[in-house]
Amino acid sequence: MSTSTTGTTRKCAAVVIGLGVLTLAACGSSDSGGGSGDDGDPKTVTLVSHDSFAASEDVLEAFEEESGYQVRVLKDGDAGQAVNKAILTKDNPQGDVLFGVDNTLLSRALDNGLFQPYEAKESDAVLPEYRADQDGHRVTAVDTGDVCVNYDKAYFAEHELDPPASFDDLAEPAYKDLLVTSNAATSSPGLGFLLGTAAAYGDDQWQDYWKKLEANGVKVVDGWEQAYNEEFSGSAGGKKAGGERPLVVSYASSPPAEAIFADPQPETAPTGVATGTCFRQVEYAGLLSNAGNPEGGKALLDFMIGKTFQDDMPLNMFVDPVREGAQLPEEYRKYAVEVDEPETMAPETIAENRDEWVKAWTSLVLK
Repeated sequence: MSTSTTGTTRKCAAVVIGLGVLTLAACGSSDSGGGSGDDGDPKTVTLVSHDSFAASEDVLEAFEEESGYQVRVLKDGDAGQAVNKAILTKDNPQGDVLFGVDNTLLSRALDNGLFQPYEAKESDAVLPEYRADQDGHRVTAVDTGDVCVNYDKAYFAEHELDPPASFDDLAEPAYKDLLVTSNAATSSPGLGFLLGTAAAYGDDQWQDYWKKLEANGVKVVDGWEQAYNEEFSGSAGGKKAGGERPLVVSYASSPPAEAIFADPQPETAPTGVATGTCFRQVEYAGLLSNAGNPEGGKALLDFMIGKTFQDDMPLNMFVDPVREGAQLPEEYRKYAVEVDEPETMAPETIAENRDEWVKAWTSLVLK
């Protein structure tokens, strides 16, 4: 969730793109060192996350003032990389809380004993559809969003071509050699897109669908950063890098980010969303097993589902809050794309099939 600037800065925060979410990189405490709780300092709580974690400086300061703990943010690559590394180091974890494990990877984290139980205060304020592991209370939902194909409006206007609206459309000859996605084996949005196709076509047809996409020239790159910020012609980064693909697997929240950080801001976002290609993603946080500062970790989890942090997320991480009654900022809503019927999948279905599906996908697409 790799970083890249779009050329716009606000205060001391740089606009960053990573793991499918366009974010503000938080000022202050973030580094790449190891060790839980800042080498055992009982007044420091360490949050391990993917590269796109972001929060306003004053929000982190509010937590520190309220709790008495200093926050240290350790960014550890793509969400898949962060989860895998956390599993490998679970006996001597790098931090106290892990944020960024999503519903596509949740069963892997739980099956490997990554988290210890903790029911966060005000967890009953989380909307019921986003709750998980209600019996074990090992994770707390923090945000939600939709993995979707984005399109470059200027390209389709120039070529007098309607943008695709559905999975089926992407396999049509009109869109040959236009789509880029990230590797489902290593990238969270890439995996989300794969699961979306499995949900749409079923276990018996999704592979045939991907054969059609391959025949239609889909391009697969290692991660979301490369796909969106280098290959996609519609992003600020893609324009600078000479991106040639006008379709990219990204997020429904990417167009608001493109518009909000443009100077001047446009009346409408320069990119759009094919709403018939979306898969609903939920991100969780949990108290790591063997955390060096479990009390600090609990305080941080409480804070992350509190109103202050939930209200801060949309214009920082460009995700939707999961707290009941949380309001999206007007600036965000102006450019937001409504996804009425995203594809979804039961956690047990993902757990049962994910690894085999990724293996089959790899043999089909990366042969």
